[in-house]
Amino acid sequence: NDVDAYIIRGISKKDLQDYQGAIKDYNKAIELNPNYANACINRGVAKNNLQDYQGAIKDYNKAIDLNPNYADAYINRGISKHNLQDFQGAKKDYDKAIELNPNYAIAYNNRGLSKHNLKDYQGAIKDYNKAIELNPNYADAYINRGISKHNLQDYQGAIKDYNKAIELNPNYALAYYNRGLAKNAINDKQGAYEDWSKAGELGDIDSYAMIKKYCIGIK
Repeated sequence: NDVDAYIIRGISKKDLQDYQGAIKDYNKAIELNPNYANACINRGVAKNNLQDYQGAIKDYNKAIDLNPNYADAYINRGISKHNLQDFQGAKKDYDKAIELNPNYAIAYNNRGLSKHNLKDYQGAIKDYNKAIELNPNYADAYINRGISKHNLQDYQGAIKDYNKAIELNPNYALAYYNRGLAKNAINDKQGAYEDWSKAGELGDIDSYAMIKKYCIGIK
Protein backbone atom coordinates (compact mmCIF):
# COMPACT_ATOMS: atom_id res chain seq x y z
CA ASN A 1 0.00 0.00 0.00
CA ASP A 2 3.01 2.30 -0.42
CA VAL A 3 1.78 4.86 -2.95
CA ASP A 4 5.16 6.55 -3.32
CA ALA A 5 6.83 3.24 -4.16
CA TYR A 6 4.50 2.75 -7.13
CA ILE A 7 5.18 6.32 -8.28
CA ILE A 8 8.95 5.91 -8.02
CA ARG A 9 8.90 2.53 -9.78
CA GLY A 10 6.74 4.08 -12.48
CA ILE A 11 9.27 6.87 -12.97
CA SER A 12 12.06 4.31 -13.33
CA LYS A 13 10.05 2.38 -15.90
CA LYS A 14 9.35 5.62 -17.77
CA ASP A 15 13.08 6.36 -17.85
CA LEU A 16 13.56 2.90 -19.39
CA GLN A 17 10.85 3.82 -21.95
CA ASP A 18 8.56 1.12 -20.54
CA TYR A 19 5.59 3.47 -20.66
CA GLN A 20 2.94 0.75 -20.41
CA GLY A 21 4.63 -0.63 -17.30
CA ALA A 22 4.85 2.87 -15.87
CA ILE A 23 1.14 3.45 -16.45
CA LYS A 24 0.30 0.26 -14.55
CA ASP A 25 2.24 1.54 -11.56
CA TYR A 26 0.60 4.97 -11.74
CA ASN A 27 -2.80 3.26 -12.02
CA LYS A 28 -2.08 1.44 -8.76
CA ALA A 29 -0.95 4.63 -7.05
CA ILE A 30 -4.16 6.38 -8.15
CA GLU A 31 -6.24 3.40 -7.02
CA LEU A 32 -4.66 3.72 -3.57
CA ASN A 33 -4.98 7.52 -3.52
CA PRO A 34 -7.42 8.94 -6.11
CA ASN A 35 -6.48 12.48 -5.06
CA TYR A 36 -2.77 12.15 -5.78
CA ALA A 37 -2.20 14.91 -8.37
CA ASN A 38 1.43 13.93 -8.98
CA ALA A 39 0.38 10.41 -9.96
CA CYS A 40 -2.04 11.85 -12.52
CA ILE A 41 0.72 14.08 -13.92
CA ASN A 42 3.15 11.17 -14.26
CA ARG A 43 0.56 8.95 -15.89
CA GLY A 44 -0.20 11.76 -18.31
CA VAL A 45 3.47 12.01 -19.25
CA ALA A 46 3.61 8.28 -19.98
CA LYS A 47 0.45 8.50 -22.10
CA ASN A 48 1.88 11.47 -23.97
CA ASN A 49 4.99 9.43 -24.74
CA LEU A 50 2.70 6.73 -26.16
CA GLN A 51 1.05 9.43 -28.32
CA ASP A 52 -2.21 9.08 -26.37
CA TYR A 53 -2.51 12.85 -26.18
CA GLN A 54 -6.22 12.93 -25.35
CA GLY A 55 -5.68 10.44 -22.52
CA ALA A 56 -2.78 12.51 -21.27
CA ILE A 57 -4.91 15.67 -21.28
CA LYS A 58 -7.58 13.92 -19.19
CA ASP A 59 -4.93 13.09 -16.59
CA TYR A 60 -3.61 16.65 -16.57
CA ASN A 61 -7.20 17.93 -16.23
CA LYS A 62 -7.60 15.73 -13.16
CA ALA A 63 -4.33 16.97 -11.68
CA ILE A 64 -5.43 20.58 -12.22
CA ASP A 65 -8.83 19.85 -10.63
CA LEU A 66 -6.98 18.51 -7.60
CA ASN A 67 -4.47 21.37 -7.53
CA PRO A 68 -5.35 24.43 -9.64
CA ASN A 69 -1.94 25.97 -8.85
CA TYR A 70 0.11 23.05 -10.21
CA ALA A 71 2.28 24.79 -12.83
CA ASP A 72 3.75 21.52 -14.15
CA ALA A 73 0.26 20.25 -14.95
CA TYR A 74 -0.37 23.25 -17.21
CA ILE A 75 3.04 22.84 -18.87
CA ASN A 76 2.43 19.18 -19.62
CA ARG A 77 -1.13 19.76 -20.79
CA GLY A 78 0.21 22.43 -23.09
CA ILE A 79 2.69 19.93 -24.55
CA SER A 80 -0.08 17.44 -25.32
CA LYS A 81 -2.26 20.17 -26.85
CA HIS A 82 0.72 21.25 -28.95
CA ASN A 83 1.11 17.66 -30.15
CA LEU A 84 -2.55 17.82 -31.22
CA GLN A 85 -1.75 21.09 -33.04
CA ASP A 86 -4.00 23.03 -30.67
CA PHE A 87 -1.50 25.86 -30.47
CA GLN A 88 -3.94 28.39 -29.02
CA GLY A 89 -4.92 25.96 -26.28
CA ALA A 90 -1.28 25.19 -25.58
CA LYS A 91 -0.45 28.89 -25.36
CA LYS A 92 -3.23 29.42 -22.78
CA ASP A 93 -1.77 26.66 -20.63
CA TYR A 94 1.72 28.16 -20.83
CA ASP A 95 0.21 31.57 -19.97
CA LYS A 96 -1.21 30.03 -16.81
CA ALA A 97 2.05 28.28 -15.92
CA ILE A 98 3.90 31.61 -16.27
CA GLU A 99 1.26 33.35 -14.15
CA LEU A 100 1.87 30.75 -11.44
CA ASN A 101 5.66 30.81 -11.84
CA PRO A 102 7.08 33.86 -13.67
CA ASN A 103 10.59 32.35 -13.55
CA TYR A 104 9.71 29.09 -15.33
CA ALA A 105 12.09 29.04 -18.31
CA ILE A 106 10.50 26.01 -20.01
CA ALA A 107 7.10 27.73 -19.96
CA TYR A 108 8.49 30.69 -21.93
CA ASN A 109 10.29 28.38 -24.35
CA ASN A 110 7.17 26.31 -24.95
CA ARG A 111 4.96 29.36 -25.30
CA GLY A 112 7.43 30.60 -27.87
CA LEU A 113 6.89 27.37 -29.82
CA SER A 114 3.14 27.94 -29.76
CA LYS A 115 3.52 31.53 -30.94
CA HIS A 116 5.89 30.41 -33.69
CA ASN A 117 3.33 27.89 -34.93
CA LEU A 118 0.75 30.68 -34.87
CA LYS A 119 3.19 32.68 -37.06
CA ASP A 120 3.82 35.25 -34.33
CA TYR A 121 7.58 35.08 -34.81
CA GLN A 122 8.35 38.32 -33.01
CA GLY A 123 6.28 37.22 -30.03
CA ALA A 124 8.04 33.86 -30.07
CA ILE A 125 11.46 35.54 -30.02
CA LYS A 126 10.44 37.61 -26.97
CA ASP A 127 9.55 34.41 -25.12
CA TYR A 128 12.81 32.72 -26.13
CA ASN A 129 14.68 35.82 -24.96
CA LYS A 130 13.04 35.46 -21.54
CA ALA A 131 13.77 31.73 -21.38
CA ILE A 132 17.44 32.44 -22.15
CA GLU A 133 17.54 35.26 -19.61
CA LEU A 134 16.31 32.81 -16.97
CA ASN A 135 18.58 29.99 -18.17
CA PRO A 136 21.55 31.16 -20.29
CA ASN A 137 22.51 27.51 -20.96
CA TYR A 138 19.14 26.55 -22.46
CA ALA A 139 20.30 25.13 -25.80
CA ASP A 140 16.77 24.38 -27.05
CA ALA A 141 15.76 28.01 -26.56
CA TYR A 142 18.66 29.15 -28.76
CA ILE A 143 17.65 26.62 -31.42
CA ASN A 144 14.03 27.74 -31.32
CA ARG A 145 14.92 31.43 -31.38
CA GLY A 146 17.13 30.75 -34.38
CA ILE A 147 14.24 29.10 -36.21
CA SER A 148 11.98 32.11 -35.61
CA LYS A 149 14.73 34.48 -36.74
CA HIS A 150 15.18 32.37 -39.87
CA ASN A 151 11.47 32.73 -40.63
CA LEU A 152 11.93 36.51 -40.35
CA GLN A 153 14.86 36.19 -42.81
CA ASP A 154 17.34 37.23 -40.10
CA TYR A 155 19.75 34.53 -41.19
CA GLN A 156 22.81 36.00 -39.50
CA GLY A 157 20.90 36.26 -36.23
CA ALA A 158 19.78 32.67 -36.63
CA ILE A 159 23.36 31.52 -37.23
CA LYS A 160 24.48 33.24 -34.01
CA ASP A 161 21.83 31.34 -32.06
CA TYR A 162 22.79 28.02 -33.63
CA ASN A 163 26.45 28.79 -32.85
CA LYS A 164 25.52 29.21 -29.19
CA ALA A 165 23.48 26.00 -29.14
CA ILE A 166 26.48 24.14 -30.60
CA GLU A 167 28.79 25.75 -28.05
CA LEU A 168 26.51 24.43 -25.30
CA ASN A 169 26.07 21.03 -26.93
CA PRO A 170 28.67 20.16 -29.61
CA ASN A 171 26.71 17.02 -30.55
CA TYR A 172 23.39 18.75 -31.21
CA ALA A 173 22.52 17.49 -34.70
CA LEU A 174 19.52 19.79 -35.08
CA ALA A 175 21.69 22.84 -34.46
CA TYR A 176 24.05 21.87 -37.29
CA TYR A 177 21.13 21.04 -39.59
CA ASN A 178 19.43 24.38 -38.97
CA ARG A 179 22.67 26.31 -39.23
CA GLY A 180 23.15 24.64 -42.59
CA LEU A 181 19.74 25.93 -43.67
CA ALA A 182 20.65 29.47 -42.63
CA LYS A 183 24.03 29.32 -44.36
CA ASN A 184 22.41 27.98 -47.49
CA ALA A 185 19.94 30.90 -47.38
CA ILE A 186 22.88 33.37 -47.53
CA ASN A 187 24.48 31.30 -50.31
CA ASP A 188 27.29 29.94 -48.13
CA LYS A 189 27.15 26.54 -49.83
CA GLN A 190 30.45 25.34 -48.37
CA GLY A 191 29.34 26.20 -44.83
CA ALA A 192 25.97 24.54 -45.40
CA TYR A 193 27.69 21.41 -46.73
CA GLU A 194 29.96 21.21 -43.67
CA ASP A 195 27.08 21.68 -41.24
CA TRP A 196 24.83 19.14 -42.96
CA SER A 197 27.72 16.67 -43.12
CA LYS A 198 28.23 17.05 -39.36
CA ALA A 199 24.50 16.72 -38.69
CA GLY A 200 24.47 13.53 -40.78
CA GLU A 201 27.40 12.12 -38.80
CA LEU A 202 25.40 12.79 -35.65
CA GLY A 203 22.44 10.81 -36.99
CA ASP A 204 20.27 13.33 -38.87
CA ILE A 205 19.76 11.44 -42.13
CA ASP A 206 17.69 14.28 -43.64
CA SER A 207 20.90 16.28 -43.87
CA TYR A 208 22.22 14.05 -46.66
CA ALA A 209 19.14 14.81 -48.75
CA MET A 210 19.85 18.52 -48.29
CA ILE A 211 23.44 18.02 -49.47
CA LYS A 212 22.22 16.21 -52.59
CA LYS A 213 19.71 18.98 -53.28
CA TYR A 214 21.82 22.08 -52.62
CA CYS A 215 25.51 21.14 -52.49
CA ILE A 216 26.26 19.21 -55.66
CA GLY A 217 29.99 19.22 -56.39
CA ILE A 218 31.04 20.64 -52.99
CA LYS A 219 33.52 18.68 -50.91
